[in-house]
Amino acid sequence: MAGPALAPDVASEIARWLDYLGAERRMSAKTVEAYRRDVSQFLGFLAEHLGGVPSLKRLARLTPQDVRAFMAARRANGIGSRSLMRALAGARSFARFLERNGKGRVGALAAVHAPKVAKTLPKPLTVGAATQITDADLRAGEEREPWVLARDAAVLALLYGSGLRVSEALSLHRQDVPQPGSGDVITVTGKGNKRRMVPVLKPVLDLISEYVGLCPYDLPPNGPLFLGARGGPLSPRIVQLAMERLRGALGLPDTATPHALRHSFATHLLARGGDLRAIQELLGHASLSTTQIYTAVDTERLLDVYRSTHPRA
Repeated sequence: MAGPALAPDVASEIARWLDYLGAERRMSAKTVEAYRRDVSQFLGFLAEHLGGVPSLKRLARLTPQDVRAFMAARRANGIGSRSLMRALAGARSFARFLERNGKGRVGALAAVHAPKVAKTLPKPLTVGAATQITDADLRAGEEREPWVLARDAAVLALLYGSGLRVSEALSLHRQDVPQPGSGDVITVTGKGNKRRMVPVLKPVLDLISEYVGLCPYDLPPNGPLFLGARGGPLSPRIVQLAMERLRGALGLPDTATPHALRHSFATHLLARGGDLRAIQELLGHASLSTTQIYTAVDTERLLDVYRSTHPRA
């Protein structure tokens, strides 16, 4: 989709900035595209707000009121605090790039506070529900090929058994996953193209092996492991739909998403005495503070038990 019209000097710097994000910052293509989209929205608003496409010199003359007008306009379009904060982060990243390269300083962006985002704790599944999710028999009544049900069970088992993101599971190649009994570790590529090794349980490998044996398509070693119904790479949306069907079968809330299986992995490890640093490595978190949110989840779970069982609570 075409973006807004840009002044030539701004367009040139945006192209250099996006190259920098991908090549030097090693951001994924998806993240780079999100940054490009956010900055395009900001510049598109400014073109209308200022009565013309802004040049680099005009960007340097922006006032905090201009930035607040952008925020108000996005709010009026129903954009939430989290999305607005991300949009500002993209614009600020571009502004820092300009300043580092001697192309001017957009001080107005730094002068405006980003909106506060209420912290929401992850909502893990119970151990029983997380285990049942991987049972293909729960969906035996559906009019779907057995290999599709086996595939979905294998993907969901990976998310819970190894704490993977959906994108990490779907980016695996056939050669990345060992046969049952011939290995217990896989290497995945996470955010920022960072690679990490994670353990994989034998029951998960057995489910993957069952899917591979049933899959009607050829699975070359360097090709995607998980395929869609037509033989192409499996879409994350298909995994979400599979989880929705299982939610109905198990009577789970809407918070039981594929990503909740990753939350469940971390929370259940912590509840059983797992080391926070080790969990950080397994999840591929760059900062320990990101992993520490699971300590709050575990504390909340303990308080719920206390409130529901203690006679004086």
